[in-house]
Amino acid sequence: MGTDIEELLTRGVSEVIGQKDLESKVTSGAKLRVKLGIDPTSPDLHLGRSVPLLKMRDFQKLGHQAILIVGDFTGVIGDTSDKDSERPMLDQDVIEENKKNYFTQIGKVIDLEKTELRYNSEWLEPLTYREIVEHADQFSISDFIARDNIKRRLNEGKRVSLREVLYPLMQGYDSVAVKADVELGGVDQRFNLLAGRTLQEHFGQSPQSIVMTTFPIMGLDGRKMSSSWGNTINFNLPANDMYGKVMSIADEQILPYFKLCTRVSLDEVDEIMKGHPKEAKSRLAFEITKIYHGEGKARKAQESFEETFSKGGIPKDIETVKASKDTPLVEILLKQGLVSSKTEFNRLNKEGAIKEIESGVYRIGKHRFLRVEFF
Repeated sequence: MGTDIEELLTRGVSEVIGQKDLESKVTSGAKLRVKLGIDPTSPDLHLGRSVPLLKMRDFQKLGHQAILIVGDFTGVIGDTSDKDSERPMLDQDVIEENKKNYFTQIGKVIDLEKTELRYNSEWLEPLTYREIVEHADQFSISDFIARDNIKRRLNEGKRVSLREVLYPLMQGYDSVAVKADVELGGVDQRFNLLAGRTLQEHFGQSPQSIVMTTFPIMGLDGRKMSSSWGNTINFNLPANDMYGKVMSIADEQILPYFKLCTRVSLDEVDEIMKGHPKEAKSRLAFEITKIYHGEGKARKAQESFEETFSKGGIPKDIETVKASKDTPLVEILLKQGLVSSKTEFNRLNKEGAIKEIESGVYRIGKHRFLRVEFF
């Protein structure tokens, strides 16, 4: 088995359901339809999303067909696979606004020209009540409530909406609609991914569809990276800010980030990790920034960071924006992508991590700067 195939099957992979079948197909040269769905529940994608996207890129490089589904229908309903409380339904106009730049952001990671791009409203919105009941008949309530987070919420007396029961049916039907051979998703989506296998078999498609789950990454506060918690590193951050945010992660996260968020060879990663953590983190920040901004901007971000923080100064190329003196600082930072949410702003502000270090120059966290010219 070649190195590329071995890494495809193991790098960042928590579990492969149907592993022998997948090994057989990828080594035989069969062209597989590989599906990944992403709900536009926020306007920005973050590095946590990059883990399955990079896995999809691995499949692309081996000649397989990538199918990227933006869940403009499922996003309204809301998936609670990784949540300890009910996710609120979103208005359709919020979803429409959020999804505008999704493919542009995703194109930083995978080859969009070789990707089948779909919205799941195409097949989910026209479903009749009779069809939905047919799908639901393939599952039992006990299957759903056996999930750890659902069981915990029920034991704690928290509400579990019947809407939440329907979400796995919808994600599963996505697989039927696009005739997926392989399904990618995070470990917390295991139940939803298996629903795809069940429904594909019901509709006469291959009962041997393969599920591959990937590990999560931790956010800047040590919890799972999530837009809801404001602990993210977003794809669309300016290069300097992305580099700086990566430099702020905990040292114990350097190796997981290398494995999950980059494609530096694992042999080289082993060598990098033998050195000083600061040097390893610098290389990590460079590699991640390079994916989203190119090598030139990543190199400049690295040089700017080293010059600034070795001398304790302010970056030379600090971004400058103009704003009305009545504009709240949180709105300015949100617009510039320097905080991902009001939640993150409030957390940083409470910790004293947002400071005006000289007139009109703000430092956000340790490594993000902005000059504001008020009028």
